[in-house]
Amino acid sequence: MKSKLNNIKKAGYKTPEDYFQNLEDKIMDNIKLNEALQNIENEGFKAPEGYFDTLENIVLNKIKDEKKTKVISLLNKQTLIYISGVAAAVVIMFNIFYNNSEVSLETIDTDIVENYFIDEGIDTYEIAALFTEEELTTINNDIFDQTFNDDSLEDYLLENAIIEDIIDQ
Repeated sequence: MKSKLNNIKKAGYKTPEDYFQNLEDKIMDNIKLNEALQNIENEGFKAPEGYFDTLENIVLNKIKDEKKTKVISLLNKQTLIYISGVAAAVVIMFNIFYNNSEVSLETIDTDIVENYFIDEGIDTYEIAALFTEEELTTINNDIFDQTFNDDSLEDYLLENAIIEDIIDQ
């Protein structure tokens, strides 16, 4: 009997060119790759159990325990006193050397003094406390000893008095 296998002229499967020549190299590369993957899985890093559960508390405790840096203020009390002392000295120096005008009772404007007393809320009792009893009696005597003529009194009232206030009284 003759077998049908001898009569097959065309095979159903074909192998790629140089398949059997490179087959050994491909199998060896595949074996080395599998060994490397097993080593990576076995020798990789592992986190301890429950590590990520307590990690947040550990980090926050380290942040809180850090020492805070010391801040040195540039404007502390001592330097502020020093700077203000130097500024006062400069102002006094300018007033002494560049202020040539003489201050006397005639150069002081009475309106400025009156406004100062009004603005500061200084009343007559506070002013009287500055004088001795003898000075007050001499001031009272000087005021009452002055004589006023009708023309000067009328001029004073016209210039300084509010007529409506006088009429209401």
